[in-house]
Amino acid sequence: MKKGDFVWIAALLVWVLILIVPSSRALFISVTDAHPYAGGFIKFAILASMGDMLGIRVIKGEWIAPKGLMYKALVWGIIGLMVTLVFTVFMGGAAAAQASGKLPFNGSILAQAFFGSSIMNVTFGPMMMVFHRFTDMYIDSKCDNKEAKVTMRELIEKNDWNSLVEFSWLKTCPFFWIPAHTIVFLLPSHYRVIVSAFLSIALGLLLAFAKKGES
Repeated sequence: MKKGDFVWIAALLVWVLILIVPSSRALFISVTDAHPYAGGFIKFAILASMGDMLGIRVIKGEWIAPKGLMYKALVWGIIGLMVTLVFTVFMGGAAAAQASGKLPFNGSILAQAFFGSSIMNVTFGPMMMVFHRFTDMYIDSKCDNKEAKVTMRELIEKNDWNSLVEFSWLKTCPFFWIPAHTIVFLLPSHYRVIVSAFLSIALGLLLAFAKKGES
């Protein structure tokens, strides 16, 4: 193991300890409840960025900071804001649809979690992936040439639509994110966003292994 491995693991353990130690867990819950958007931003900005770095470690065999790391962390933070809102929207929407007879198994928390996760990951999920992919490409382009004008047409032509549709949409959404978020939605609400942020680390590994398989 390299020095960077220990630093990364230590950073992850800090988050785990926050959730395990009773006093820090109580503080975490109170702060999350009082400031949900700020909490969502910080959790994703840090943990999802750690997932990006781990993915690069798997592919390259060494710790290399992604291009425009701070800008990409900002994008992850924005995604954290989105997730904080849509978790409530889709869970509440699934419950309302069940109560009105538009979805079955009214009163079943498991069914509500599954419906909320499924609807979220076939509607919001793909668009969030496009947003993340295109902002990543924009940041990479500006880091390579700060003076260059990056157009939407250029990004659309540059994007690997095959990997986005075949891997991200048709594989990770049904086989990873729907079951994963079903479990997340069964958790108390103040844990949902941070557990989802932890899952982005797992996704970083999945993406890294997929890229290694293609190379």
